[in-house]
Amino acid sequence: MSSFFYLAERLNPSMIYCGAAPAYCFENQTSVDTNLCQIDSWGIVDCTAAGCPPVSDYQEPCWNVYRSIVSSSFWTLMELFGEFPLVSQHSLGGQVLGTITAVFACAVFALPAGIFGSGFEREIAKRRQTMSCISCVEGERSENDGFVEMQILDQYVVGDWSSLRRSLYNFLHLQTTTWSKLFEIFMNSFIVGTTIVFMLSTVTDNNTLASWHGFFDMFQMFAFLVFSLEYILLMYSARENPKFSGMGGLSAYAREFFRAVDLISIFPYWIMLILSPFLPNEHIALFNFAEFCLILRLFRFEKYSQAFRTFDDVIRDNLDVLTVTGFSAVLLWVLFSSILYLTERNNPDEEMSNYYKTVPNAMWITLLNLSGECPLAHYSTAGKVIVGIIGLFATAIFGVPIGVLGAGFEEIVTRKNEDVPEEEMEVESSSCELTSTISFHVACFKFVNGMGSQSAYYFEVLIYVLIGATVLIGVIQTIDGYNNAFSPVELIAVIVFTVEYIIRFIGAGADPEFANVSNGILKRLKFVISFYSVIDLMAIVPYYVAAAMPGSWVDQHDEYFRMLRLLRLLKLDKYVPSITLIDDVIRLKRRVLVVSCFAAATLWILFAGLMYLAEHQDHSMGIDNLPLYGCYENCSMSVRYENMFTSIPLTGIHLTGDFPMIEYDAFGRIILFFMVMAAVGVVAIPSGVIASGFTEIVNSRHRSTEKIRGNNAGDDWFDIQYQQLEGCPAPRSAFGLIVDSWQYNVKEYLDGKVDESTGKHHRTQFSKAGRGFFFALIVTNVLAVILESVPEIDKSVGNEMGNFFDSFEAWSVFFFTIGK
Repeated sequence: MSSFFYLAERLNPSMIYCGAAPAYCFENQTSVDTNLCQIDSWGIVDCTAAGCPPVSDYQEPCWNVYRSIVSSSFWTLMELFGEFPLVSQHSLGGQVLGTITAVFACAVFALPAGIFGSGFEREIAKRRQTMSCISCVEGERSENDGFVEMQILDQYVVGDWSSLRRSLYNFLHLQTTTWSKLFEIFMNSFIVGTTIVFMLSTVTDNNTLASWHGFFDMFQMFAFLVFSLEYILLMYSARENPKFSGMGGLSAYAREFFRAVDLISIFPYWIMLILSPFLPNEHIALFNFAEFCLILRLFRFEKYSQAFRTFDDVIRDNLDVLTVTGFSAVLLWVLFSSILYLTERNNPDEEMSNYYKTVPNAMWITLLNLSGECPLAHYSTAGKVIVGIIGLFATAIFGVPIGVLGAGFEEIVTRKNEDVPEEEMEVESSSCELTSTISFHVACFKFVNGMGSQSAYYFEVLIYVLIGATVLIGVIQTIDGYNNAFSPVELIAVIVFTVEYIIRFIGAGADPEFANVSNGILKRLKFVISFYSVIDLMAIVPYYVAAAMPGSWVDQHDEYFRMLRLLRLLKLDKYVPSITLIDDVIRLKRRVLVVSCFAAATLWILFAGLMYLAEHQDHSMGIDNLPLYGCYENCSMSVRYENMFTSIPLTGIHLTGDFPMIEYDAFGRIILFFMVMAAVGVVAIPSGVIASGFTEIVNSRHRSTEKIRGNNAGDDWFDIQYQQLEGCPAPRSAFGLIVDSWQYNVKEYLDGKVDESTGKHHRTQFSKAGRGFFFALIVTNVLAVILESVPEIDKSVGNEMGNFFDSFEAWSVFFFTIGK
């Protein structure tokens, strides 16, 4: 891949890099305009026209980062890691290679890190199993285990309303009446309302919302008072439970999860109210933090999902693994941070040296490197080697603790939320068969579904060909200058699709999907509002509306409605199930998805709030510019995180493990550290659950298909056929015994002679020497190609006929031809 990228980008002016150019290149300009630079046939860059000419000390102050296979290999390595730092600068050929790399090569290249990481986990698991065999088996831990409030409390109090405290206990704890359940719904709604109000109160640049800030403040104050009163009453009435009687019992109750959440959510607000008379006018940030703490009550919904209690179980179940791998991860983090500090602190690229000027600074970027990110790429030669080692091996070890937390969470949630058995998810064939009565609507139904005749089959094939053609046309029409290309084909396709829809509408009366409806008109109405009917209408109706009403709103936005035809690809689901599989997966994993999505959404909102608090007053200008919300240059974190609504998408990007911007202050980096270590694994669980669900359903259908087809041919067919040839004599050559003898001798020379008693291959000294020679020839050919790609070496050798590289290649071809 490095060689292919070198060929595609070696003459691409967009790949010219001047970030480490000497100072004289910037005496009269802030940056070098690389569009004015020239690349000669050797690949050497000359930026004289751009104000950065070569001098004796700097023969090539600017260079193409793909100037040789050697330099190309690092950037290719980044792309094989799944990072594309130069994605906007690639040529068309580079984009094609990047696509191939992303689709195929990344998965193959990740195998060494995956094998290394899984082996590490396997050894730790063996050690844990050994330790568990030595230690005594403890009794199964109670599911609640002091984490959630006891659910069976009525064994102590049974509907006794004789005193105020017992009445409050029944109302708040046992919730034995309709009013108490309505109060629970009210409090839950109030928690959601508090979260929404906090998010709206962070918007300061909208005049309409700014006028509501007084109401938002009053709402937050009222919520604080309601939450405080509820907490006081819960603590007061808890003593009715004998388990929590006395000061020791009340202290134990206060330490339970939900009561701890309640206290943490209101305690900062109380502190702010008490200290507000003594605080300066600039204490608004502290009140923002106090208001943020109110939304921590989102954890109260844990009562229904029991998602976060799983963290406690995961940590205790995997404490030994987390201890070993966590120590290894920290060791690697500190080690590689120190090494990269030494290699990059004097990097001529100002941005690189700025991020590695101290070890603490280096630890931030190294943390991202170890998590699989590479936001910076212009490393020194030694730095490139270190980053390559990090990507190949260290990320596997560093990712083990994150993987253990994520996998443990998924395992426990799945075990506690067993979903519908796989057998119940099998798609049942409809018991309704088409009537044998020959009627017009039955004939229409069969025709559009390719049944009953050759013409029906060819019509169905035509429909799917037109779907592919119109999708391709829709893609081509997005290119400037081709907006109306292939309009006649589009018109023909719309007419054919219209005819098909009319035939489907008529044949809906015979569709088994609507067999439970007896009335023919109702069947067709049900067809009109069905999923695939809506797709058909969205694809063809806008065309007629735009044609009938030129200049209308639909006609003015015709390019958007044209893209709706892409939805017709969903009709291919009949032959290649996709949408139906997604539906099956969601139904199969619905309970686990609900729990994991709740955990992911809660973490997303809370971390978005924390990042808002950390960065909304950071006005320092960052180096990395993210084109978001109109911020294209001189962007500061205060612009990017100016309110909760801008913080949420950026935090979501980071929670997926991506870091398009890295210029954070110390507080922001600490929050992101916890996001990397814990939250990223949890947020990825829903996608992992869906992927495993896909695997389960596809394997189930595959097994069902195998039962029907049998196992006559398929897996390992070639190996079975090859084994059947073992022991059979080779066919005789048509050219006689002499040629047969030559073939046997060549075969023994290449593969050696097999000792039938031991099954081992024995080679002569001549054969070993030949194999060594050809191996050395292959290696030297690779080295020759790499060296020839270096512009200075290629220029010194020259392009004259019969030069060293040409002669070496000719002799290599000669020996390889003989060897074959």
